[in-house]
Amino acid sequence: MSIKSRILAGAGALALAGGLATVGAMSASAATPPCGHRCIDIFSREFGTHSHPNFVLDVWRQTARAGTPIILYRSSNADKAQDFTISNQGTVGDFYAAGLVSASLNLHYSNDQAYEFEYSPNGVNSGLCVGTASTAANQTPVVLVPCDASAKSVWVVDSQDAIGRGYVPLINGSDTNFSHPYVLHYPGNAFPTDTPRPQLNTYNLQKYSNNSVFDNELWGANFGVLR
Repeated sequence: MSIKSRILAGAGALALAGGLATVGAMSASAATPPCGHRCIDIFSREFGTHSHPNFVLDVWRQTARAGTPIILYRSSNADKAQDFTISNQGTVGDFYAAGLVSASLNLHYSNDQAYEFEYSPNGVNSGLCVGTASTAANQTPVVLVPCDASAKSVWVVDSQDAIGRGYVPLINGSDTNFSHPYVLHYPGNAFPTDTPRPQLNTYNLQKYSNNSVFDNELWGANFGVLR
């Protein structure tokens, strides 16, 4: 791949395309100590804030295997299922040049930032990233998939629909619906403590009449170990 892996953390700020996160040195996160400042903690605006991300992205039962569901779970610095790192980052144009996304996606989002989020339990890269096993559509399950293999593990930061404090929709790289893109979505009327645990999926970007995005399709992020 021509895309350089870069992790931005520590006392500075992280800005994912002007959104997704603005992180100071004292921000809370859910990474385990072995993963430390390398780990990124992704959470839904529906269930917390940057200073208190109550529920965060989590690999079901800590299983590092393709097809494992991605859920939200209560943040903990002892739960390696919440350890993710940025595997690759760049513009959609960079991913297109590397052969990972389509010409159509590049045409619509070429200058937007894109990322792969790799499952890295206790700081050890698994080679598996958050994505979809098939082309994104409404209610396509979000699971672990091989990193660097296809557009299905790529997430585009929809900076156009970002709101204050760095919350943004994340468009799946396999998207083919450019008027109503398929984004990372937490199921409506679900709660992270429900059983069975609700699984994240992709869904059309949804907006209220004032053009603001639904909270369950807005995502923020921090770096570092939970304090």
